[in-house]
Amino acid sequence: MKENISAFVLSASLILAGYAAYRVTSRNSKSSLHKKIKGKTYVIIGASSGFGKGIAEKVGSYGANVVLAARRTELLEEIAANIRASGGNAQVVTSDISQAELVQYIADTAIEVFGSVDVWVNCTGVGIISRFWDAPLEDYSRLVDVNLKGIIYGSYAAVNLFRSQGYGTLINFGSIDSETPLAYQSVYSASKAGVRSLGDSLNQELRLDGYENIKVITIEPWAVDTPWWGHAANYSGGTPRMWPMNDPQLVIDAVIKASVARPQELPVGWLAKSSYLFHHLFPHLWERLSADVNHHYQITTAPPARATTGALYEPMATGTEIEGGVRERMKREREERKEG
Repeated sequence: MKENISAFVLSASLILAGYAAYRVTSRNSKSSLHKKIKGKTYVIIGASSGFGKGIAEKVGSYGANVVLAARRTELLEEIAANIRASGGNAQVVTSDISQAELVQYIADTAIEVFGSVDVWVNCTGVGIISRFWDAPLEDYSRLVDVNLKGIIYGSYAAVNLFRSQGYGTLINFGSIDSETPLAYQSVYSASKAGVRSLGDSLNQELRLDGYENIKVITIEPWAVDTPWWGHAANYSGGTPRMWPMNDPQLVIDAVIKASVARPQELPVGWLAKSSYLFHHLFPHLWERLSADVNHHYQITTAPPARATTGALYEPMATGTEIEGGVRERMKREREERKEG
């Protein structure tokens, strides 16, 4: 009963706040974006599925040069072929963002092949869904290696490259968890808060050193239906899920527009903007409501699932598309409960 009331209050609050917080991120038309992106070079780390794949294929269709980096080489080659067929150029680099030397190799390859880099996107991220005390400590260490240290390595390579050429846009993927920490994703939330803080600090350092043409953007999506959920390590006892969930295309479009508009911090969609607003106005209440809702969907009602390390240590064969199929799965689960 308590969880149902919390879910109702949260959803009602989101709807009311959404109308107040909603605003159009950018008014760039498709033709305008095409002109601004054509011929520019994008480095995308985490390009084998989810947001990275969607961003890569879209800017490639606009005629961009795209450097694709991730662990799953075969998937990158398929995406590169799609980009070339749509009129863009692509270069594949097998990499792991948790290793600084491999990240630097991405930058070196981009310069060698395309001469310069206009936009660098760090959108790799792994998750752990668990009560804090139930997951192995080594898993948390690995998550920090990827989600925080990896973003630091990517940012270091990108910012130094941009300083040498005098311009560039760095886009790091945070999360609305960067602003509103979420129960059962404690270390993930901590890593994403670190990404936001890193971006804020970098922008100030660049400003103080006079680099007006270098910007750092932190993207903060709400829960989105991507393969992240199937790739997350999970010790919660339930199948990974959340409610409500956004379509990944919303975030992909926002990132592409931000790459030419260059805001500093970007909660994506009215759900994220509402959460951002409410957490700043009523932080303790909002954290409690968010935790109650996540408990209801992840612990109370989620179908049972075995413990797994997901894609923390090794890439998975599953989860190769932009979408993760979570919304459809949850719809089937609701229908089965009604029939039962």
